[in-house]
Amino acid sequence: MTTVTPRERLIITIASLLDGARHVAVGASSPIPAAAAMLLRAQKEALNEPIVRLSILGSVKHNLFTNGSAELFDCAGQGRIDAFFLGGGQIDGQGNINLVGIGDYPTSKVRWPGSFGSAYLYFTVPKVILFREEHSARTLVEKVDFISAPGTSAPEVYRQGGPYALLTGKALFMFDPDKAKFRLKHIHPGFTLEDIREATGFEFDVDPDLCATPDADADTLALLRGRVLTELKETYPDFASQLTKEIASHAE
Repeated sequence: MTTVTPRERLIITIASLLDGARHVAVGASSPIPAAAAMLLRAQKEALNEPIVRLSILGSVKHNLFTNGSAELFDCAGQGRIDAFFLGGGQIDGQGNINLVGIGDYPTSKVRWPGSFGSAYLYFTVPKVILFREEHSARTLVEKVDFISAPGTSAPEVYRQGGPYALLTGKALFMFDPDKAKFRLKHIHPGFTLEDIREATGFEFDVDPDLCATPDADADTLALLRGRVLTELKETYPDFASQLTKEIASHAE
């Protein structure tokens, strides 16, 4: 059997974090989260368990919505979405994300696309997974320059959702809402705790059972490289092609 590629490991890890979700929504331009959601659905169907509903923006075949994000927001507000994904140009140790830019707003030196509905979804979706492939001190910062969506709120603020985990190209952190702090859970193969500390701009706790990110079993890899990769081509043909090449190169 070929080894698991780095991106496959991310997909498999996200799918494990999604376990228990009945309806997973994925925003636009998010091929890895989309593949993970497809993998979870395939796993549940293989076990004859309740089907996981997917709403992948940008997809025709794998999207329950017909009016784009408006229906997504309505569904989230009604409590009918269990998991969603957010990223950011900056993410800090309290789970705050910045999608606006670097520097003091509105005179930011670098501008990003904007917050869009991130703050709303951060409050309404129970399980929000923060995902950013780049793991560096410039993206994982002590304090974001602008809070597009806050990781925590005051006790009197009604809030259903918030950060559940942070997954990067190097590690997996779980979020402790009581401490408003991340806890390092897994380190991807090829990296050490020292590497993670050096590349992370915020302080974090270390899980007492810290270990390497688990590999997938043969059945999971077969689903990912078969059905999921085929389904992914409809929405993300370029990414599916890249992943196919990465798998082939790891087999050599």
